[in-house]
Amino acid sequence: MHWDVKIVKPKPAYKIYVETEDGRKGVFDMSPYLERGMFRELKNINYFNQVGILFGAVTWPNEQDISPETLTEEMQVVQSEPA
Repeated sequence: MHWDVKIVKPKPAYKIYVETEDGRKGVFDMSPYLERGMFRELKNINYFNQVGILFGAVTWPNEQDISPETLTEEMQVVQSEPA
């Protein structure tokens, strides 16, 4: 799909940089999710940094995921990857 994530990289302060198949680029702040159920595990920064992509969605090894729709609605749009 056009909104599928093709690149994801962990950033400081529990943020992730994402690029979608349709060329959108942005930074998504995961910190509001860290107190919710299965996302609590992401507080461990070493675990948080294991972020990846599975079937176009941002995922972590223990099956936490953020849908591409949520990412594109809530991410801060950027022109290029922040340092």
